[in-house]
Amino acid sequence: MAAEIVNPRSDSTTGAGAGSAPDGAFDPAFDPAFALHRGGKMAIQATVPVRNKDDLSLAYTPGVAKVCSAIAEQPELVDDYTWKSNVVAVVTDGTAVLGLGDIGPEASLPVMEGKAILFKQFGGVDAVPIALGTTDTDEIIETVVRMAPSFGGINLEDISAPRCFEIERRLQERLDIPVFHDDQHGTAVVTLAALRNAAKLTDRSLGQLRAVISGAGAAGVAIAKILIEAGIGDVAVCDRKGVVSADRSDLTDVKREVAGFTNKGGLTGSLEDALDGADVFIGVSGGTVPEEAVAKMAKESMIFAMANPTPEIHPDIAHRYAAVVATGRSDYPNQINNVLAFPGIFAGAMQVRASRITEGMKLAAAEALAAVVADELSADRVIPSPFDERVAPAVTAAVAAAARAEGVARR
Repeated sequence: MAAEIVNPRSDSTTGAGAGSAPDGAFDPAFDPAFALHRGGKMAIQATVPVRNKDDLSLAYTPGVAKVCSAIAEQPELVDDYTWKSNVVAVVTDGTAVLGLGDIGPEASLPVMEGKAILFKQFGGVDAVPIALGTTDTDEIIETVVRMAPSFGGINLEDISAPRCFEIERRLQERLDIPVFHDDQHGTAVVTLAALRNAAKLTDRSLGQLRAVISGAGAAGVAIAKILIEAGIGDVAVCDRKGVVSADRSDLTDVKREVAGFTNKGGLTGSLEDALDGADVFIGVSGGTVPEEAVAKMAKESMIFAMANPTPEIHPDIAHRYAAVVATGRSDYPNQINNVLAFPGIFAGAMQVRASRITEGMKLAAAEALAAVVADELSADRVIPSPFDERVAPAVTAAVAAAARAEGVARR
């Protein structure tokens, strides 16, 4: 069913070319994407009525003063008597937006609004899109710290590497609410869940697998970390210059750290070299992997080519060699989609008012997500659909339980 357009065109201009740019770059008149986005995709809605003076006196002055005074005396009451404990700030600087790159804060807003409505739709969590007019690391951190009293969680979104690593780390150190960079950890959680089920389908454990990750940015680094935490046999990360290994002199601080905990086999050379005999390919970089390199992977291999809109290895080619194929696209089976993770992760963390999101909580989310379809596995079903109604409750419950077990829950 098509979405209901609640903000229809208010002008009277019609016909081809209506509303288009002077150079004809786009024509929103008959484009359903523009029709859906007109006026934005979200709005603020009151949860209490203001029908008469009695309602007004409770919702605002003088009644509100009692609540304000109580919170001033006991600051923890803010979670019970405001929206704070159920609202996330979706924060970006517009430097790494989807496959569009550095397009700026204004152009990022449609994506941030989309993220906010996915929080609500799939996790029951309210979210507010916030696009910042700065790319300075210190300014971003200070801005988020200053607005944090209004929110129960911070979801960092589409901030380019390597700044995203420092921004997340420093915010986690300074705030006592969950801070989560979804481009890193959401992707990692869903990838691990799908890989767990792909290994099970092919009668192997994670410890028996050697993986190669194409891409040493936000997602690639996070995937490597969570796979190591989960017990994978070995994983090598590759950037444009080849395998990220300790013998290279051109590594950034983040890549040097990655080299320290990956590549136990001591691989060097190109991505293609690393794929020789590998069990798993994970692509989060774009580009194209030659078919001859794919052909050299181990039997019963697993190919997760997640670049959008063009996977690093086309599914038709991948299926010639791999037992399980996944992409980031919705028009192929096994879509690795962050929406499977972040709504439930935040819902679980905020349900118990966790002070942060730990590695254990991410691993619990991946295990819960994998378990949703564990009894229904096939080559085309190693991960559930985002519309599977079992997903959010399973992830929420697992994350809340893990938060309690790890001592970061406050209720």
